[in-house]
Amino acid sequence: MEQQIDLSAFLTDYFETKHCTILSKEKGQIHIQLTEEMDKELMNRPFYWHYIKKIGREGEPQVLRLITDKEKASEPGEWIHFGSPRLHQIMNKLMDKERYTRLFEQVHTLDNTPLYPWLVSNIKISYRGAQHKDEIFSIGLQLLHGHMSTNMMDYLEAVPLDRTISDYCYTLTPMIQPQSGFLRIQNVLLQHVQNQDNAWAAASIKQLETEKTTLKHFYEDEPDHPRYVEELEALEKRFKPTITFQVINGGIFYLTNRQLE
Repeated sequence: MEQQIDLSAFLTDYFETKHCTILSKEKGQIHIQLTEEMDKELMNRPFYWHYIKKIGREGEPQVLRLITDKEKASEPGEWIHFGSPRLHQIMNKLMDKERYTRLFEQVHTLDNTPLYPWLVSNIKISYRGAQHKDEIFSIGLQLLHGHMSTNMMDYLEAVPLDRTISDYCYTLTPMIQPQSGFLRIQNVLLQHVQNQDNAWAAASIKQLETEKTTLKHFYEDEPDHPRYVEELEALEKRFKPTITFQVINGGIFYLTNRQLE
């Protein structure tokens, strides 16, 4: 399974949707002029904006330079990657404000045109252990015939969408209920996880056992010491391998009958 979301494309879409200006975009770098709203959301400058408003002046939103290529991480700017605080911040904003939606493809037609229901889910898979890794997938499931697309956001980039249906268009009733559809999407991602090399999990368990042996040595005379129990729990939390799934956002999209890859 491929189709992990391209981070650079995702960030570009995100900031353009928020009406920010992309000043420049090179390989591994995005230069963004924030709006006042996005500056307030992302840049943590409440005192600046409070002062500006108090004296009746127009504020100056900051420019954000994001580096998505690890090889350029030493260049001026902020390196953003899966697992970085900045990306978590953006994901949390999406989850808080735009988690679910219902949109219609905009169609200019004088003929009766059916729109097919698609369940779209953007989902983050987090691998936690001695090392951390995140993957983000965008999957769409047509709720009439069950066709699935594993790069849905890439496809939707070129589709004009609105919250209201176009004239002469009508929606088709789903044959697959959204709950059942989401289980199909979940099964695809579970299969993806099962196909991954689990060497990272074995390495995490090995490191956990090593750390527990070392800790036990320090408390061998006081095995019931509260501090020992506390540190043991901390080691388990830090090194025990876990995999979690988190829905970032999604919704029902009504689209014309095009064949998706």
